[in-house]
Amino acid sequence: MKISLHQINSTIGDFSGNVDKILDGARRARDSGAELAVFPELCLVGYPPLDLLENREFIGMARKALEALIAATAEIDLDVLIGTVLPREDTSEGKPLYNAAVLIRGGRVVTTHRKILLPTYDVFDENRHFEPGAGLTTVEISGGMVALSICEDVWNDKTYWKRRIYHFDPVEETLGADPMPLINIAASPFSQGKASLRYEMLTNIARRFKIPVVYVNLVGGNDSLVFDGGSFVIDREGRTVAMAEGYTEQMLVVDIDRPHEHFIARPRAENIAQVHSALVLGLRDYVRKCGFPSAVLGLSGGIDSAITAVIAAEAIGSDRVLGVLMPSDFTSDESMADAADLAANLGIETKTIPIMSIYRQYLSDLEESLEGLPGDVTEENIQARIRGNILMALSNRFGHLVLSTGNKSELATGYCTLYGDMSGGLAVISDLYKGEVYQLARFMNRQGKVIPERVLTKEPSAELRPGQKDSDFLPPYETLDPILKAYIEDHKTHSEIVADGFPPDLVTRVLNMVEGNEYKRQQAAPGLKVSWKAFGLGRRYPIAKAKMFLVSEPWPVTDDQ
Repeated sequence: MKISLHQINSTIGDFSGNVDKILDGARRARDSGAELAVFPELCLVGYPPLDLLENREFIGMARKALEALIAATAEIDLDVLIGTVLPREDTSEGKPLYNAAVLIRGGRVVTTHRKILLPTYDVFDENRHFEPGAGLTTVEISGGMVALSICEDVWNDKTYWKRRIYHFDPVEETLGADPMPLINIAASPFSQGKASLRYEMLTNIARRFKIPVVYVNLVGGNDSLVFDGGSFVIDREGRTVAMAEGYTEQMLVVDIDRPHEHFIARPRAENIAQVHSALVLGLRDYVRKCGFPSAVLGLSGGIDSAITAVIAAEAIGSDRVLGVLMPSDFTSDESMADAADLAANLGIETKTIPIMSIYRQYLSDLEESLEGLPGDVTEENIQARIRGNILMALSNRFGHLVLSTGNKSELATGYCTLYGDMSGGLAVISDLYKGEVYQLARFMNRQGKVIPERVLTKEPSAELRPGQKDSDFLPPYETLDPILKAYIEDHKTHSEIVADGFPPDLVTRVLNMVEGNEYKRQQAAPGLKVSWKAFGLGRRYPIAKAKMFLVSEPWPVTDDQ
C-alpha cells in the first residue's frame, strides 16, 4: 500500500484555507501514485480550537467545510484521511462532539474513527468538549486492513510507560489478537525531548505487535503551542522507513509493503537547535496568523533582548523588526554600544528614545504623593513602565507586535515589572531559563558573532539604579535555575530539592518567590512553550492561597511585593 503523509500547517478557523491545503496535498498524492493520503489531527478546523468548540457557528462552519471537502474528493482517485470535529447524534447526555478521523473515498465517507483517550493534563483539556470513542477503527484500504487512531490513543502502552494514566490500551485491545498496520494522526506540540519520546514509543509498538506504524503530526505555531511535525513511518521490525523534516510543511510517500526501498538513518538534531527552530516557527506563525505587519522590542544591550531580536529577524525578516533603545542615566555606554552593534549585525531599524526627562517628570509629579519616603523599587519600576508605555505607543501607531523579552527565571521569581518589561503581545523566550538563554545565544553565534561577545560575558543587570546586578536580588542563575526546574517541571517537593544538595533556606526562599508571583504570570503576555511545563495554559495555580513555605529571614524585594 502506497501512503502519502501530509505534515501541514493549519490555522484555527481558516476553513477555506485548510480545505485548500488538504485538497492540494491529496492531488499531489494522487499524482505520485499514492492510494491513501493521511493528514493530521483536527487539521480541518485547526488545533487547539479550545472553547470555539462551544460556538455553534464555528461547528456549523466545520460541518460545511467537511461537506465541501467530501464533494471535492469525488474527482480525486484515492482515499483521504483527515482530522475534524463531528457533532454527536445523541445529545441527551454526554459531551456534544467527537474528535474524529474521517476516511473519505470518491466523494463519500467510508468510516469514522472517534478519539478514545482524551488528555486532560498540561495544555490539553479535551474531555471538556469531546466524548470518547470506544475502540480503534479498522478499515479495508486497497485490499488490506489498517487500524486508525488519533494521537493520545497510542500513548498508553504498558510495556513502555512505567505509570499509565488510562485504564486500558486501545492499541493492545485491537491489535493484540489481530495485528495490522497502525495509522496515527496527531497534533502533538513541541517540548524539549518529546520528538525522541514519540519515536521510541511508536517504535516499541511496531516491534511489539510486528506491524508498520504511520505517524502524521501537525506542524506550525498556534498561540503558545508550536507543533514540530517530524512525521515518520516505522516498519514491523522497528526500522525507520521515512521521516519528515521538523518545523516545515512536507509530504512523504511510502510503500509500506516494500519498506526496504526506503530505509533511512534516524536524524539526531541537537536539542538547542530544536528549541531555536521551535521559537522561530512559533513567532513567525503568531505574527502571520494574527495579522501583524511587524514587531517592535526594547533593545537594552542585554542577552534576553538580543536573542529575542535574533529570533524575530529570522522569523519575519530584519526589515519588519524595530529595535528601540531607551537609555536612562543608569544605562551604561557599553550597553548602548552592544545594542547598536546587535542591530547593525541583524540589519534591523532602531530608534533611540531617552526616558530620563519623562522619568524626572514622573518623580516631580509624584513627589507629594510619595511623601518624601526613601527611594526603593518604586523608582525602578517607574522606569520599566515608561519603557513599556513607549513600546505600546509605537505599537498603537504603527501596528507593531510588541515582543516581551523576559525569561523563565525572571517570570518564575517575579524579577520583572508588571506593565513594564512584561508588556507585550508575545513573550518569545518566557519558557527558557537564564542558563538556556546563554546556551541559545552561543548556538546562534556558531556561524558568526551576531550577538556581541560582551553581551555573553558581562554580568546581567536591569540597570535601573547605579551599580545594579541581578545577583543583588537573585541567587546565581546556575543555582537558581536547577531549583526552579525541579519545582516547576519535575514537580519535586521542598524536601526532595533539599535532598538534591541545595540549602534548605535557599530552597524555601526561591519557592516562596515562585508561589508569591502567580498574580504577575496570570497577567503576562502569552509565551511560546518549549518545556514540558510552561507558565500559561498548562499550569493552573490559584493566586489567593495560604503561604506554603515559611521564610526564616527576609529575602530582597524584586518588584511589587
